[in-house]
Amino acid sequence: MARVCEICGKKTIFGHNVSHAHNVTNRPWHPNLQRVRVVVTGGGTKKVRLCTRCLRSGKVNKAVS
Repeated sequence: MARVCEICGKKTIFGHNVSHAHNVTNRPWHPNLQRVRVVVTGGGTKKVRLCTRCLRSGKVNKAVS
């Protein structure tokens, strides 16, 4: 399963770990994804993976359990 936000498309990006001796190794930065039940159009609910930025900004309506 891909680590991608289903709303904004935020995904893993790659960069470098740089040690004090300037040894450079690759490393990933993963988005902070949460599994959330949201209300979809039509009245149903669906579980989606959202980044916390989309969740906090109110881009989705959380389902009440």
